[in-house]
Amino acid sequence: MKQRQGISLRRRSVLTASAVSMVLSLILGSFSLNVQTFAAEAPSDVYFTMGVHNNFGCEPASVCLPKRQVGDPTDPQYPEYWVSDWTMFRVFQNYQSNPPPYTNPPSTLSAQDYTVSYGTTYYDSTYRPSDGDGEGAMMEHYDKYCLPIFPIQNNNYTCSFISLGNKAYFLTYPEDRPADMPECCLFSPENHPPRRDFIKHLPYSAKRSAQLNDSVQAYALTLQGSEPILFGYAFNKNASPDANNGVWYRHPQSFYFSGDTTTANAPIVSQNYTSFRTQKPNAKDTWDRVGQMCTATPLPKCQLFSAQQDTQQQQDTKALQAVPQSVPSQRGAGVWSDLKPPRLKN
Repeated sequence: MKQRQGISLRRRSVLTASAVSMVLSLILGSFSLNVQTFAAEAPSDVYFTMGVHNNFGCEPASVCLPKRQVGDPTDPQYPEYWVSDWTMFRVFQNYQSNPPPYTNPPSTLSAQDYTVSYGTTYYDSTYRPSDGDGEGAMMEHYDKYCLPIFPIQNNNYTCSFISLGNKAYFLTYPEDRPADMPECCLFSPENHPPRRDFIKHLPYSAKRSAQLNDSVQAYALTLQGSEPILFGYAFNKNASPDANNGVWYRHPQSFYFSGDTTTANAPIVSQNYTSFRTQKPNAKDTWDRVGQMCTATPLPKCQLFSAQQDTQQQQDTKALQAVPQSVPSQRGAGVWSDLKPPRLKN
């Protein structure tokens, strides 16, 4: 297997949904982002996430805290730990005039507009890793169809993204693992689970909130560029009792984001929660997989660049040689692995 700054994963992009973190076609309110990078750089496996998964690009912190407007609802929060199954819709047509959030199944689309797959998310804000690096744990498990943000046509394999404290890992499984993918690789050394109050980092969208008969509170971040990038969540507007403990709160309704459009044909992806409940995950079924599967020494880093992206990167490098060093470099907004902290547009 060819080595190049880590292990090549089919020379395809590997990114988390929670980092995953994502496309929004609308600029919400007065808050928008212009993709111009700061001069400061970070390691290639540390990604700008608007403060949701790390603090990269969030200095001062107010840069990553969009202001709420008078009349906006209060921000919902996650329970301290929870488990939820979800149905994932890969929307490949008619999404331009029918943006998310969606119902389950999407009432504004036909069955010919999307494919369906399934998975489960496990979350525990009380977890502390044994190495003391950060806090919290989260596993997103994709059953028989991996997250379609890779430039690869066949995503028909099972995969998991696990964040333990600040570190995030990508796992594949022997029953359907692609031949040239590793069992485990380090996705990022700085990609913690969303905090319970993570929604404060995303702009509130009154327009999106009105789409489902005013039944949800929708939040979304748009990174503008040649291909706008979406990262959005919706919570139910009204509180309801938890299935396990009866506590009332606003349950998460969906997580929607951009996927790969070059090969996977996934311009919009939506994970709609189907059984969100306050339940502490079983470590044997979740976090312990890292200790069991991530045993290589040193642990390989996940490779995030396809051959097509490498070619574009070479072209960008040549172009930048003619640009004064004081001018921030420009990166295509359609590639998550290339995104760096943007400057807020006034």
